[in-house]
Amino acid sequence: MSGTENGQAADEPPAARVPAVSGTGIPIRGNDIDTDQIIPSRFMKVVTFEGLGQYAFYDQRIEEDPHPLEDDRFRTASIMAVNANFGTGSSREHAPQALMRWGIEGLIGESFAEIFRGNCLALGLPTVTTDSETVTEIQDWIEANPDEDIEIDVEDATVSYGDTTIDVEIDDSQQRALTEGTWDTTAVMKANFERVRDRAQSLPYIEDAEIPEQR
Repeated sequence: MSGTENGQAADEPPAARVPAVSGTGIPIRGNDIDTDQIIPSRFMKVVTFEGLGQYAFYDQRIEEDPHPLEDDRFRTASIMAVNANFGTGSSREHAPQALMRWGIEGLIGESFAEIFRGNCLALGLPTVTTDSETVTEIQDWIEANPDEDIEIDVEDATVSYGDTTIDVEIDDSQQRALTEGTWDTTAVMKANFERVRDRAQSLPYIEDAEIPEQR
């Protein structure tokens, strides 16, 4: 057989591989930017995540003149450059969902809150880190070159912009999950449905009626 029982090719990963992401950049300056700033809690009363992008940094976009997300130079940006402890606060997965639905595909920062970073990985968004001075240089470069692309190479753990390429830090498990296409846990379970089903059947406390069939 050339594929698995559920129709997926044997060498095809459960989710899309993310070896690199690139696009124009957007600088978001400031330490300890929390998830309530990224997506205010009053916009979380939704059944799905659709449409959350319009509420990303909603209050800051009103208060700051202009906020980077309201700056025409950065409206189509997909790479976000941030500072220390980005995504701190509550564990709401709505925060990276809002950023992704705004158009963000990867983040470069000094550091990220652990849960926020995990929620980004669950969406296939790489989060790479480097020192404060380098992040500031990247943010300054983006402001001076808003139409130029910046690339996060997940496989090589580098960031390239202009004539510069730097080494960055990326968690080993994140790097592996993104490059191998195993970052989407739901897709991984679907790809291994028969093994999951067989395991469920072997457990004495699970009734046959509770074991789902492949759809």
